[in-house]
Amino acid sequence: MAKKERDIDDYLAHLYVHTNEIEHFALFSGISVQQFLKFTDLPFLLLLKHRYEDSSFNMHTQMEFIGKNQYAHFLKEMTEKSFSLCLLDFSDERKLNMLTPQEQAELLYIAHKKEAFRSPFYHHLQNRFVYMTDEEQHITKIYFRDHEDFYYLIADWFNQQIKDKTKSTAFWRKKNNVILPELSSTTVERYTDFYEDGVIMSLFRSDKTNYGIEIRCLPENIFPDEVLEDIKHHIKRPYDFIIEV
Repeated sequence: MAKKERDIDDYLAHLYVHTNEIEHFALFSGISVQQFLKFTDLPFLLLLKHRYEDSSFNMHTQMEFIGKNQYAHFLKEMTEKSFSLCLLDFSDERKLNMLTPQEQAELLYIAHKKEAFRSPFYHHLQNRFVYMTDEEQHITKIYFRDHEDFYYLIADWFNQQIKDKTKSTAFWRKKNNVILPELSSTTVERYTDFYEDGVIMSLFRSDKTNYGIEIRCLPENIFPDEVLEDIKHHIKRPYDFIIEV
């Protein structure tokens, strides 16, 4: 069957994904810090790089942090001011007091270089993620302790897109029992090998109740932070795979 060609307006959202399983991180374009925090439900965030003015201060590390009750205000500031960000989650402020000078130095290195020279997951902190993004959120880098969270994040991102698009285009149906299609993390995992080379995942609506995701593998010489800016160019290529949702 011939592949149906779509115009740029036929797509609802695009997500760039490029994984590095050896070093436990992925690069994204299209995921915002708001979407990330909504997905993760983390108790505390250690702010390694930021310009947020209402954070709390830990005397031992001389680093700033926020708790869950501050997230809404933090995200509002992030939206209004747009600043580069590097953060990681932790379970309890008392655990910050157990970080060694070496571990504190490693955290500063991560914030400065946007990379880790050894595993960025610390026993005392029990952090699941390290999250960093540039000022305009063109490119986001996330370290995952558990790679399963990577699959769940992508599935959750697309499911939220579908939910939002359905709300905005079918308000008249909201009183009906509309069952939205849902992308599973298991389906996302099937394409693991392709994420390592970098892909664009493009969401479209196939009919009133069904959606699909086109996956296009990208050449090695692209700049990740420019992928979505050049999306019209990339989607001219035939898709390599398609996921029915």
